[in-house]
Amino acid sequence: MTRLLGHDAQARMLLASAAGGRMHHGWILAGPRGIGKGGFARSLAMRLLADAAGPAVPGDGLDVPDDHPIRKLIEASAHPDYAELSPLEKDGVTARNISVDQVRGLQRLIQSAPSLSERRIILIDSADDLERGAANALLKILEEPPANLLFFLVSHAPGRLLPTIRSRCRTLRFDPLDDAAMRAVLRGADETLSPQEVDALVRAGNGSPGQALRYAGLNLSDIERALAGLASAPDPGNRQKLALAKALALKSARPRYEAFLERAPAFIAEAARHRRGAALGDALDRWEKARHLAGGAVILSLDPAAVVFELAGHVSALAPPP
Repeated sequence: MTRLLGHDAQARMLLASAAGGRMHHGWILAGPRGIGKGGFARSLAMRLLADAAGPAVPGDGLDVPDDHPIRKLIEASAHPDYAELSPLEKDGVTARNISVDQVRGLQRLIQSAPSLSERRIILIDSADDLERGAANALLKILEEPPANLLFFLVSHAPGRLLPTIRSRCRTLRFDPLDDAAMRAVLRGADETLSPQEVDALVRAGNGSPGQALRYAGLNLSDIERALAGLASAPDPGNRQKLALAKALALKSARPRYEAFLERAPAFIAEAARHRRGAALGDALDRWEKARHLAGGAVILSLDPAAVVFELAGHVSALAPPP
């Protein structure tokens, strides 16, 4: 049995609504990218369909036993009363959008009678990826939803959805995970992570396990220590900056170089939060320059060594005078 970490209050509220017969037909699960909204929606759909098929799963969480038949059907993409839409993948390339044909393909489920219980569920991850025609096709379904059909629309930016879709759904907001939940998720995802690496990933993730796990395996703690070292004391002769530039310019270090491009501006932004007056203004100026440089480094094919050296210089400028 697996356990979904975080978002317990949202789980209890939705399960109570379903048990009391007060479940609205459309829900927008809104919050920052990578905090587990999609996983939450899948776990919720599994729990609701398992309860509807009976007997009800005990407990107020979303866990469903590994040997439950409904779980096995959903994991095998074989549950007749459940559909999930996301951008299609072909030849290793994922489409940018969810197409109108995918939404129209839901008609089989919508028009047929439920098979295993009275409940049917459609999950769209994410609704932000619906192309215009697909969004309009979904709206027609939401305007006259069949009985006992639930929609879970994952959204990282609900303000970009059609206002008419938002008006026909209830929005449930999800917050970034706290540090304890982040650590539990990261350890569960990779038991080989050292405590130092977990701490670095927690800081980089900013409450988003999905964001943090993008850095897994890149020795992010070393990059964080290098940034902290540059910001804590002067760098005579630019020895630290040159060593960092040399190490991250190697072809084999490309993933770590790209991680550095993201972390250096973020490190400066975090430092700026603890400054006031002229020091704050200088840190914000450094952050703006670092953000602009890092944002164009890959697109413009800038020399990695030169980019790292310059970014490290902006970080080093945060150090107190000798």
